[in-house]
Amino acid sequence: MHALLRASHHLRADQLGTAVSRLAARLGAHHAVVYLADYEQQSLVPLAGSDVPSRAPLDVDDATGGAAFRRVEIVPAATGGGTATTLWVPLLDGAERLGVLELGFDGGPPSDRGEEIRAFAALVAELCVTRDAYSDVLTRLRRNRPMSIAAEIQWELVPPLTFGTDRIVIAAALEPSYEIGGDTFDYAVNGPVADLMVLDAVGHGLPAALLSTVAVGAYRSGRRAGLPLPEISARMDQAIREQFAASQFATALLARLDLDTGRFSWVNAGHPAPLVVRDGELLPPHPCRSSLPLGLQPGPAHECSVQLGPGDRILLYTDGIVEARSPEGAFFGEDRLADFVVRAEAAGDPPPETLRRLMRSVMDHQSGQLQDDASIVLVEWRTGREEQLRL
Repeated sequence: MHALLRASHHLRADQLGTAVSRLAARLGAHHAVVYLADYEQQSLVPLAGSDVPSRAPLDVDDATGGAAFRRVEIVPAATGGGTATTLWVPLLDGAERLGVLELGFDGGPPSDRGEEIRAFAALVAELCVTRDAYSDVLTRLRRNRPMSIAAEIQWELVPPLTFGTDRIVIAAALEPSYEIGGDTFDYAVNGPVADLMVLDAVGHGLPAALLSTVAVGAYRSGRRAGLPLPEISARMDQAIREQFAASQFATALLARLDLDTGRFSWVNAGHPAPLVVRDGELLPPHPCRSSLPLGLQPGPAHECSVQLGPGDRILLYTDGIVEARSPEGAFFGEDRLADFVVRAEAAGDPPPETLRRLMRSVMDHQSGQLQDDASIVLVEWRTGREEQLRL
């Protein structure tokens, strides 16, 4: 790990796979391969390099390496007729799942080097993040087809898809990954306060992406100024009015969670209301009055609030989720959405895996063709839970 850290200061992104493979020998591994998840989180793509064995992409839902990614845990597998072992180690940036690391050992895995292996994988993950900041190598690797200009903008705009502490977990998803236009999300956790936002700009493609970019900029400006939710909404409304024609607007839900008390407040600007799942059941909808969409508001937005219980899951989403239609015309709907999240929780799926599988279900419901952008944020308030933290 120290050798990799020393080498990292002048390490190019295209040299990362080679450096990891060579230095993994100091852990006793005879080979190492870095895999990164594609944008749709359906495959794990190997990073090539000198001294790196040739590998094909892995299916997240079928491969052993995919199990390590899905379950966020080290998965061993016997190879070579039982004479060797491959360890599949998740690559995590905080709680964000980046991919997996394949480590090959002769005989069984070294039982006395588990912490070193985890630390080595953690450093590899951090290097993937830092190398990606100034190179296109890893970004290109994660793509299996061309990306629209609007999607380029949106992926650069959003924060990591997953964030987690002992008090809160935030997971998000966007589809269609390569053509997303007006849907976006944002969040920030500052001390005991978590701010969240989901937005759906009218229209499609580049015009919708430009509108959502202005809206997110105004949102961050208001949030970082410490404004109350109605005032942040007003700032966003004004920015859209000043920059776009009267026919252009965005629906949004702005939310704030007090991590100490569990008080959840929100402003609804013409958007689907948040859903709260508690102890495996969907709570009745809150009688919160919605304001008009951003860009069309005649006055201050109305703020609502509810008291959460430890372990509650909140869903913030755009209408592309619940209004997804099957070829027969059936909506995906709120009930199906809530039922999916309830069953995933009962199965022990962590929030990021829940949303990954949910988006596959939404896509399958429409036979693989979304008629509209779809985005969702799942928030779990963890304060007071007795079980161990699992991201």
